[in-house]
Amino acid sequence: MTETLPFSLTLYRIATQLLARFMPGVLSRRAAKGREDPTRIEERLGTAPVQRPKGKLVWIHGASVGESLVGYALAQELRNAYPGLTFLFTSGTKTSATLMAAKLSAPDLHRYVPVDTPMATKNFIAGWKPDLAVFVEGEIWPNLLLATKQAGVPLALVNARMTARSVKGWRSRAKTAELLFSLFDVALPADTRTFEALSLFRSGPIGTVGNLKLAAPAPIVNAKEAKVLAGKLGNRPIWLAASTHEGEETVLLAAHAALRLGAPDALLILAPRHPERAQDVEIECRKQGLVPVRRSKGQVPGAQTPVWLWDTLGELGLAMRLAPVTFVAGSLQPGIGGHNPVEPVQLGSTVVSASFVGNFLDLYQALEDRDGAVILDDHASDRIALTLAGLLGDAERREQLNDAARGVIAQGSHAMADSVAALVGLLGRERA
Repeated sequence: MTETLPFSLTLYRIATQLLARFMPGVLSRRAAKGREDPTRIEERLGTAPVQRPKGKLVWIHGASVGESLVGYALAQELRNAYPGLTFLFTSGTKTSATLMAAKLSAPDLHRYVPVDTPMATKNFIAGWKPDLAVFVEGEIWPNLLLATKQAGVPLALVNARMTARSVKGWRSRAKTAELLFSLFDVALPADTRTFEALSLFRSGPIGTVGNLKLAAPAPIVNAKEAKVLAGKLGNRPIWLAASTHEGEETVLLAAHAALRLGAPDALLILAPRHPERAQDVEIECRKQGLVPVRRSKGQVPGAQTPVWLWDTLGELGLAMRLAPVTFVAGSLQPGIGGHNPVEPVQLGSTVVSASFVGNFLDLYQALEDRDGAVILDDHASDRIALTLAGLLGDAERREQLNDAARGVIAQGSHAMADSVAALVGLLGRERA
């Protein structure tokens, strides 16, 4: 196969083949650092035993938590349109594996995606023999795609998203990009930037723009628990810092300290993107004189507790239900790209964000244009505190923002229907 590939892709395949012999050691070292599940390393190597479910199997791959949740929502709609399907979900992070394990029921299952070596990917495809492969958003593993295509499995790229940086990178390897993106039988972009990039790199048709995250259902929240907790919290001013990253907590905790100068009973629900960082985040809270209680320990804030450290998985919707205002993190520093603002809108929490939102640029721009969110160019703690104070003290303004935001999200409802229709078409197609 290598003689027909672009030079850079040929080199990649040769290099990954040579590196394959070192992969067990690399993965073991990663497991020792907590970055891999030591009990599931064989999955990453493509050597784990396979018990393929009977019938049509749809494989959905998403890099981590956000992509896996989109894939899960897509699977539910696809099953409604095409009964009898079984789904194999893959991802690459321990957090996403834990989340999917809690969500899935038989016969659906989760496995770690194999490392991108020729043999691991070939073994994976040969073992599972999927009837359809769906890649969510844009984690492109060349060997995995080539092995899938070589096996005659229809390939779909859904909710495709490229950052400005990734577009620039693909431009520098244009021939490789053209080959890889043309492997997909269906390509559905989430935003206009990705549509334009796919138009450059792809010879096949490109679907209409539509973000599946706008069409995904709101997180399920236990209404009884939400009511009980709201009663315990009372009428305190409450805001949520959702999916924070290292370095962001320092800024946001300083903003909360400033907020409490005028509202001494204000409560911050602080939810780190990766709950395993909770101990470090608690130390940062204590450094700033804001001693927290922790959700993972079953603790509930007292009347004077300044911070509720929300260090659990799968409960962020509940926190959004409790907080009238959500600061969507991942946006305070370059290199992360922001996080999805749709869920807080769905749950009635007003969205505030900083300006580094390149991963969701179209969506944030639409929200800002329609006055559906507050996007801060000034990332100083005192500016954040002033914004929070204004919103927490003005329920009418929050409702205006929320109404406009719901209007923006409603515009994306076609994305799920378009994606499901395209995938059903591939399932009905004869294998190559």
